Amino acid sequence: MTLAEHTLTTRLDELRGDAPATRHNARTIAALTANPGCARRALLDAAAVDKTVIAQELGFPPKFGQSPFAITRGNTFEAMVKAHGCAELLRLLREELELTIPEVGYHDLETVGDNASNSVRYQRTKQLLGQALTSGQGTLFDHPMLRLEIAGAIAYLEPDVVALQIGGLFHVVEIKSFAVVDGQADPAQVASAARQSAVYVLAMRELLRELGHSPDLVAHNSILVCAKDFTNRPTAALVDLRKQLAVIGRQLSRLTSIDTLLDLVPPGTSFTPGEDLANTVAAIPSRYAPECMSSCELAFACRSEARTQGSVDTLGRGVCDDLGGIDNLDTVLALAEGTLEPGPEHADIAEMLRRARALRLEVAR
Repeated sequence: MTLAEHTLTTRLDELRGDAPATRHNARTIAALTANPGCARRALLDAAAVDKTVIAQELGFPPKFGQSPFAITRGNTFEAMVKAHGCAELLRLLREELELTIPEVGYHDLETVGDNASNSVRYQRTKQLLGQALTSGQGTLFDHPMLRLEIAGAIAYLEPDVVALQIGGLFHVVEIKSFAVVDGQADPAQVASAARQSAVYVLAMRELLRELGHSPDLVAHNSILVCAKDFTNRPTAALVDLRKQLAVIGRQLSRLTSIDTLLDLVPPGTSFTPGEDLANTVAAIPSRYAPECMSSCELAFACRSEARTQGSVDTLGRGVCDDLGGIDNLDTVLALAEGTLEPGPEHADIAEMLRRARALRLEVAR
């Protein structure tokens, strides 16, 4: 670790305070890249702060999340697919995807001896994948530890996936317990799984780049394993990730540097629960959008703040785009009612608002 990385890590640890760290995962990174302009979420995630605890302390507990039943079912399904050195997974790949896998080398990377630290597991993953690339041996790598740079800070990723080498190419395997019925699965769940797989592909490509190999040795197709017809019998399919890889890669490159975001809070500040927490959170700008309600634990707090400030963000990005940079609802209403004269840059928007208001009044008669 370089001195700059050590300094950044120390500062982020101070920001988190005494609370245990929550690890980044593919789901949080995918959600972050969906709203790259939200400094609040970026800083809290970089500091590994538990956003659920923060939301509860602010009086806005999140109202979503997986049910205990769904979590238990998912864990049971994954354990069954991975049992006995991923025997069921190998059967699927051979019989359903007709992949040629003559020999199998299996490595479980959940711990290295008794050491389960991120950095040690990452180094062991890097070592084994490097050896597999050189020798062509080594097929299944269970619980590989990966890492990805998020806005200048290193995030470790512990995927519930297997890195699978077939013919010199690595494939990410994503195991999900949602059902595939008559060959069809819920498009939203498949899209979510594809975004998470794309994050892992990007992290694996970064690892291969560090090893001096071509990142293209990680396939752009992931292998999605799901439950067949509401049973615990698995089925598998290839998913093309090229679109997700392009989108998430571009959005990661647009994230504001964590160093810059840290300047928003004075030294010594922390997210420790207490009377100063609300002011600390409020000092970091958020970028609320209705889409946050399904992916961010702080969404209810940020929505309340946006409403109090009269922000047009509460109306959604489509309306914000139509308003051409006007960011306050009072300004929008004043332009619509004609009590505020627009500048030349907003003349056409004001005309549109006044016409819409006239139509609304006519319909209401």
